[in-house]
Amino acid sequence: MMTSMTRLLLPALLLPGLALAAELKFSDFVVDTPGLWSESGGVITGKHSGLKYNDFLRTKKHYGNFRLALQFQLVDGVGNSGVQFRSKPVPDSHEVEGYQADIGEKYWGALYDESRRKKVLAQTAVPNLDTKAWHKYVITADGDRITLELDGKKTVDYRETEPGIERTGFIALQVHSGPGITVHFKDLQLTELPPGPVIGENVGPLVPDFKKLAGPKGLFVLFVRSADW
Repeated sequence: MMTSMTRLLLPALLLPGLALAAELKFSDFVVDTPGLWSESGGVITGKHSGLKYNDFLRTKKHYGNFRLALQFQLVDGVGNSGVQFRSKPVPDSHEVEGYQADIGEKYWGALYDESRRKKVLAQTAVPNLDTKAWHKYVITADGDRITLELDGKKTVDYRETEPGIERTGFIALQVHSGPGITVHFKDLQLTELPPGPVIGENVGPLVPDFKKLAGPKGLFVLFVRSADW
């Protein structure tokens, strides 16, 4: 009976959530500091010879639930970079606050909370990376769950439990302050995910003629709509 009900609900709850990836291009971003960011042949580059503050190339649009796949290269492994998401500006500053998929130094594959809680939220040890190679990040934000995959290895599977944490905001590419750095990004493929029910949520509003079908106790989610579908 449970199997039949699950199959019955799948078309109603999952098919509306299907989406296709769209490429994020340089024109989709706002250049915060001219001269630090450029684009050539589809490769976005952040570069400086010394900077006193962090700088971020921010998307014009805000995103909530999404999956972002991209490739990056931190030249010679020098310095620190990252990909911000569900982020917002810090007033009167170049800084932003929000989640960051970290790049570089001892933070490869880590989830950091930039300018907010200012700490690593989750991290798994990863082997030394080839500093001359391109690497792939897959960042998925889906409700309170955030996962990071670096070169096909899941490094973070994090559940946000603190109340009041933003679930929407811009995406941004970072060049960190300090000595000179060059970082490249390419093939930014973004899939937006619609809001989905979570375990235990009453799905009555999502099902036509729900009251006629469910009875007095209602019908509850037997599975979770996930970015993996």
